[in-house]
Amino acid sequence: MTTSFQDVQASYGRCTRQKGFITRFYELLLVSDDRIRHMFESTNWTQQNKALRRGISIALTHASGSDIVERPMKDMASMHSRKGSVPVDPDLYHYWRESLLQAVHEFDPQITPTLERNWAAALKKTTDYFTDRY
Repeated sequence: MTTSFQDVQASYGRCTRQKGFITRFYELLLVSDDRIRHMFESTNWTQQNKALRRGISIALTHASGSDIVERPMKDMASMHSRKGSVPVDPDLYHYWRESLLQAVHEFDPQITPTLERNWAAALKKTTDYFTDRY
């Protein structure tokens, strides 16, 4: 059964309309594991913030089962694979999910346990996709 994750898409919209959501996500992510902090040492944050916003939108669209984002998903997975330009050890993806969920919890005033579970399911679909292509 495919889930549309429309509630997650709406939640993401509420979060991104508030100043500081992406910044807060990175604050949480960078302190979650030293390996992650080192990966971002020479990051262009303006470019990275735009890439993340786009990446989350693609991830949520992919999680809903849409084929429209197949190409960008493959591109992102390739970039983060062991042979990619920005390899990410699959062991680190749970930090990404946890940090994003925490930021959502802080920025979406309409968060509920069900919505949080749906967020977790949508994000896991993406990180599973990346892990399978590592």
